[in-house]
Amino acid sequence: MIRIMFVCHGNICRSPMAEYIMKKLAADAGRDDIICASSATSTEEIWGDIGNPIYPPAKDMMHRRGIPFDEHHAVQLRRSDYAAYDLIIGMDSANIRNIMRITGGDPDGKIHKLLSFAGSSRDVADPWYSGDFSTAFDDIMTGCTALMAKL
Repeated sequence: MIRIMFVCHGNICRSPMAEYIMKKLAADAGRDDIICASSATSTEEIWGDIGNPIYPPAKDMMHRRGIPFDEHHAVQLRRSDYAAYDLIIGMDSANIRNIMRITGGDPDGKIHKLLSFAGSSRDVADPWYSGDFSTAFDDIMTGCTALMAKL
C-alpha cells in the first residue's frame, strides 16, 4: 500500500485537485494499492468540525477535464499524518515550509514538492490568486503523471 497526502494552503483548490487526479490515474492504471488524501496547512477554510468544500471553479475544472470527485471538506494536516503517509506532497515552497513546521521535520524523506517529480523546482500555480484554474490543473496533472510513473 502506498499512502499519499497532497497538501496546499486551504485544501479547497490545488490539493483536492491533486488527490482526485491521482486517484483517477491510479484507477486507470489498475493500481488499487495507491491511497490518496489531501489536507491544508492552514485552518482558514475549516470552521468548527467541518471544513469548506472544494472551491466551485476547481470542481468545474475537474468536471470539464473528466476527473471524478466526491464530497470533500477541508481538513488540516496533523503531525500524526507524517507517520500515516508514505509521501506528503506540497504544491509550493510555502506549503513545504509549513508542512515541515507541522510535522516537525522530514527525517524519512517523505516531503516533496509536486512538480519535483517532473524534474521542476517550480511551484504549482495558485488559482486562488490568479483565477487560472486551467494552468493549476495542468501543473497538477504534470506532477501527478510524473509521480505515477515513478510508482
